Amino acid sequence: MPVIRSLRRAVRSAYRRTVDLSHPARSPLGDAVVNCVIYEHGVRQPGACPVDEALRRVRASGRGFVWLGLHEPAEEEFSRIAELFGLHPLAVEDAVHAHQRPKLEPYDETLFAVFKTCRYVEHQELTATSEVVDTGEVMVFTGPDFVITIRHGRHGSLGPVREALEEHPEQLAMGPSAVLHAIADRVVDDLLAVADAMQDDVDQVETAVFSEQAARGEAGRIYQLKRELLELRRAVAPLDRPLQALAAKPLQLVDPEIRAYFRDVADHLVRATEQLTAYDALLDSILQAHLAQVTVAQNEDMRKITAWAAIVAVPTMVCGVYGMNFEHMPELRWTYGYPLTLGVIALMCFLIHRGFRRNGWL
Repeated sequence: MPVIRSLRRAVRSAYRRTVDLSHPARSPLGDAVVNCVIYEHGVRQPGACPVDEALRRVRASGRGFVWLGLHEPAEEEFSRIAELFGLHPLAVEDAVHAHQRPKLEPYDETLFAVFKTCRYVEHQELTATSEVVDTGEVMVFTGPDFVITIRHGRHGSLGPVREALEEHPEQLAMGPSAVLHAIADRVVDDLLAVADAMQDDVDQVETAVFSEQAARGEAGRIYQLKRELLELRRAVAPLDRPLQALAAKPLQLVDPEIRAYFRDVADHLVRATEQLTAYDALLDSILQAHLAQVTVAQNEDMRKITAWAAIVAVPTMVCGVYGMNFEHMPELRWTYGYPLTLGVIALMCFLIHRGFRRNGWL
């Protein structure tokens, strides 16, 4: 099992998409504006320009859209962008302050979506303090001619999403809703990857609990894994309603052709939800089995203690009787009285010990 887990970790590391922080579309360093790009007919327009200039060019031409990427913007900085794009104040407040639940909110001519991003934290062995799941957030404002993405956290880069979309201009030509779908699809795929990776940890604690050398301290590891699983479920469970709304409800800012793609993403989310539910139920069973094992072990200890206490009670009782200061005691003047008493004690202790061994108490 350890060899298989090591191979799985190596495969995950080999196939994980790396992020080059020097790439302007992916670097979370420096200014909050990661990138500002104009797309026309699904093709990225060359050159870089300020946000206000990019929006002016798109609205003057009447075609294409602006994709503005931000990383943890300050409230003052984002307020200027919100005023430029006409974003709703409530959505602006949620976007600046992280720790939001996944949701979808329509505001006038803007859609505001919140997604929880997740990353599996690699570790050699699960302990009672291991971090297994690391979460972040991605907020998306979608308008008729713009997409604004705000990322919170050190992972969940949207650079690979941008590059994948640029390889399929026909999809980008569908407008901002195509970007929203690509982000949702990436988020759900990452959730599935984390859920698959957690299978190793569940298998590890299951093997440890049911092994012959099972330790009594496994409850801490199981409880920590359940806490990390709960954090992952907080990212998965609330996402169902937004995806169902995007897949089923006719929204003004969502291209009808894109709704079919959102249905596919929603199906993937159902798989992730079912997988996490199965993990939670299995961990509950493992925890109950471990507690039952601890109870059985404690009962075994108590039976052994009780058996030895019963054996020790015999010489204690006999010696207690002969320790009383009465003048007329049996065999006090007999030469063999002392060894006879010791022999009787030894014989009674042997018989009691044999009886307990026969019944499995010792």
